[in-house]
Amino acid sequence: MQKDLLQTPIEFLKGVGPQRADLLRKDLGIFTYGDLLEHYPFRWADKSKYYKVSQINSDQAEIQLIGHITQVDEVGEGRGKRLVAHFEDETGQTELVWFKGIKWIKPAIKLRVPLVIYGKPSVYRNSYNFVHPEMETLEEHQKSLVKGLLPVYRSSEKLNGRGLGSKGIANIMQHLLPQVIEVLPETLSEQILTQNKLVDRKTAFAHIHFPPDPDALKRAQLRLKFDEFFFIQLALLNQKNVHKQQYKGVVFESVGNYFNDFYNHHLPFELTAAQKRVLKEIRRDTQTGAHMNRLVQGDVGSGKTVVALMTMLIALDNGYQTCLMAPTEILATQHYNSLKELLVDMPVTIELLTGSVKQRARKPMLEALSTGTLHIIVGTHALLEDPVVFKNLGLVVIDEQHRFGVAQRARLWKKGPGVPPHILVMTATPIPRTLAMSLYGDLDISVIDELPPGRKPITTTHRFENSRLRVIGFMREEIAKGRQIYIVFPLIEESEAMDYNNLMDGYAQIQRDFPQPNYQVSVVHGRMKPEDKDFEMQRFARGETHIMVATTVIEVGVNVPNASVMIIENAEKFGLSQLHQLRGRVGRGAEQSYCILLTGHKLSADARTRLETMCRTNDGFEIADVDLRLRGPGDLMGTRQSGLLNFKIADLSKDQQLLQLARKIAHEILHEDPRLELPQHARIRSEYIRQHKGKLKWSRIS
Repeated sequence: MQKDLLQTPIEFLKGVGPQRADLLRKDLGIFTYGDLLEHYPFRWADKSKYYKVSQINSDQAEIQLIGHITQVDEVGEGRGKRLVAHFEDETGQTELVWFKGIKWIKPAIKLRVPLVIYGKPSVYRNSYNFVHPEMETLEEHQKSLVKGLLPVYRSSEKLNGRGLGSKGIANIMQHLLPQVIEVLPETLSEQILTQNKLVDRKTAFAHIHFPPDPDALKRAQLRLKFDEFFFIQLALLNQKNVHKQQYKGVVFESVGNYFNDFYNHHLPFELTAAQKRVLKEIRRDTQTGAHMNRLVQGDVGSGKTVVALMTMLIALDNGYQTCLMAPTEILATQHYNSLKELLVDMPVTIELLTGSVKQRARKPMLEALSTGTLHIIVGTHALLEDPVVFKNLGLVVIDEQHRFGVAQRARLWKKGPGVPPHILVMTATPIPRTLAMSLYGDLDISVIDELPPGRKPITTTHRFENSRLRVIGFMREEIAKGRQIYIVFPLIEESEAMDYNNLMDGYAQIQRDFPQPNYQVSVVHGRMKPEDKDFEMQRFARGETHIMVATTVIEVGVNVPNASVMIIENAEKFGLSQLHQLRGRVGRGAEQSYCILLTGHKLSADARTRLETMCRTNDGFEIADVDLRLRGPGDLMGTRQSGLLNFKIADLSKDQQLLQLARKIAHEILHEDPRLELPQHARIRSEYIRQHKGKLKWSRIS
């Protein structure tokens, strides 16, 4: 009954009909009774209080007044025309102003009739007014008086024109609730409700739309947010369990000569405690016979590559080959060079396979791979091609995995020896803990949260445009010390031509400030051919040029330990995580490094927060948390369109503790009852099945 009722098309609800239903579908994505029920208010107006004209101040949100209109005038001409009414009560007078709908509003106004107006006071020429207030006669108001807080709903101009503005939606919601509320089933067990003091589902839905008081509203929000988090975490943890049960992994039984030789004689520095902890976690995964699916997060320069290499050596010790896949040719080449350098004088064969490797060089490489004489192969998407056949692939390392699709990763899986290879994913994009729980809740997560000893924190400063001469002087001093400098210009996708001009103007100015032959300047941008880009980057890497002028193409790029200064032009136009990634291009050598954020004087509040955060901390996880608060989870991870984080009421940046509680409870339940077969979990099972409509594979869980 409940299922059928909530699936009822919205046109059958009293007060809707076919035309309004069509608009609700197009503008708000409301197709059924259930969709409308979950169209939550975005705020609630308190109409239990009435103010006097003498009590108005501009800090107030919407307020309600009782009084009457004494005079109405049309003021101004053409587009500036407006309707101004003089509203008063016994304590004073204020103005009501309308810019739209004048021809309907003016005839409807009755002078000296008791009215209730509702709106936000604003200041114009040192006196208060209300622009487009809600207005009804005192008589109407007393008839329709709703106790408690009034819901304010998202609507659209078209819906507003059809009588389905916020007030109209509240009216149809009042028709809907009595019909569905009694048949709404409970979805949580009594134990969860009692232990966590959560209200039942019927009360939550009734009070989220029409709360009798602020406390009831808080309890309703808490319950509905918990539901969203709980069922997503249940799905992710179940997926993880299914994965562990269904897929067996190759067993790396022993740590042998390759690993020990490297650890004792070739490791260039002492491992940090964080690196050792992550290696232990990987070791535990690969010994069990379960399939490893682990994400390693670590800031730029935290030593992820060494952890990946040591895992590769454990695979080699157990007779397995490994591959490392990176999203770009530059990054793959960089990984190849650093691995080769670390493995120098060790009997390990390693090759690089990218799109530009010629057929003549490819043939012997692929032969060595299929016979097992090639131990490690580093590459780009070229590794996914059919001719790439391994004799015994046991481990796949993927760098910056969000740049690869699921289908691409699956093709690598199939290159294993009948059993899928272990997967180790690395990312230098710090992901806030709460976001990682929702995006990668089905992966095991390791965090390298400390930098190797000897790395000096990068000094970051914010300079306004009027300090440019000082910045140029500082650049000359650093170049005189033998250092190199990056200058990065923003890339605003809407206007490639404008970006290109900005960059080229900047490049021309730098050439004037740093003339040849004393200074050499490289330039890299998106319009260049890959080979030209690579040529310029390699010149800079070899130290042949002093300054690299670039767009964000260098965000993930060459490792140049000698580059110690990063200057970011128009830094206010960059996102926080992008600023942090760019800063990570310097600070790779032993010298003190600097990042200078250059901006104009006009800065938004968000831009100020971003710049202040960059100057205050080098901690990628703290930066990611601020970024999450500023941008929201969908924008942060590019998941706005994926449906993954389409929370209707929960908010990852504000409800972190609730998410952790929901995950903990979901984990405990699945640990006790993996298939949700116990009687006390019947409601949870039933809601879980409803949400996943046929996508379930309970049989895969032992």
